[in-house]
Amino acid sequence: MSSLIVPPVMTSPRDDAIHLHKAFKGFGCDKSAVINILAHRDATQRAYIKHEYRTMYSEDLNHRLSSELSGNTKKALLLWTHDPPTRDATIVREALTGPNIVDLRAATEVICSRTSTQITQFKQIYFSLFGVYLEHDIQTQASGDHKNLLLAYVATPRYEGLDFDRYMVENDAKALFKAGERKLGTDEKKFIEIFSGRSSAHLNAVSAAYHNMYGNSLKKAVKKETSGLFEYGLVTILQCAEHPGRYFAKVLHKAMKGLGTDDSTLLRVTVSRAEIDMQYIKAEYHKKYGKTLSDAVRSETSGSYRDFLLALIGPSH
Repeated sequence: MSSLIVPPVMTSPRDDAIHLHKAFKGFGCDKSAVINILAHRDATQRAYIKHEYRTMYSEDLNHRLSSELSGNTKKALLLWTHDPPTRDATIVREALTGPNIVDLRAATEVICSRTSTQITQFKQIYFSLFGVYLEHDIQTQASGDHKNLLLAYVATPRYEGLDFDRYMVENDAKALFKAGERKLGTDEKKFIEIFSGRSSAHLNAVSAAYHNMYGNSLKKAVKKETSGLFEYGLVTILQCAEHPGRYFAKVLHKAMKGLGTDDSTLLRVTVSRAEIDMQYIKAEYHKKYGKTLSDAVRSETSGSYRDFLLALIGPSH
């Protein structure tokens, strides 16, 4: 059982910077102290800590963390110290361009699970950090219908409220049936237009209407009519419209089941959802798999990496 579940007494960013500096001094890094501080600070607090650390020690906190830590602990903590849009930009850039391998699945998961506002924010940071437009990297690395879906999804502003027009919902359900199950072949452009241009509330209603009208789930229709990364992108958009917590519970379960653990997915999802919807993910995980997310992570990880992930996941109520 990790001792990191209970947050430490809150201190000022200046005090946190001093305690972090102490944790780095001497032989070896006091990882527990580092995790105990950073895992329990929100994005704003972490930004203040980074600022104080630079002011006091003329050193970038991320550079110091990078030299003191290693492996998955280092990867997870470095991602965590970013604010959410910078983190998304960093994950997507690495997934699209390497340096090790291009991971189009990871890039698709991040892009297709974010809101219009989140995408606009991380697109701006993407350009300012890497000097290239997100669309350029998508154009270079992705192909076919998958590329067209991603380009449409990052370019189209979507309404983020809960209202939707029932008449438009029915029309979209009919159009998707006509573009897929009803015809020989698939009209991919119609799927891209609807999936990239509609709000989550609207798409969720289309999914329900589709089932009522044709007796088949829209997700099954997508899986039957499309394949590969294009299918993965459409299913991600649809499942995040219906219930992002359930979607990410599934992603985490898949990362931990079978032989070996997909650590890049496990740490990416845990770190990026910790401040968004972790409570919902934990509830869905427990409901679907009959064990807590913390127990699953505890059995699949070890050391300071495990301590950090468990601290982000928080207690299982």
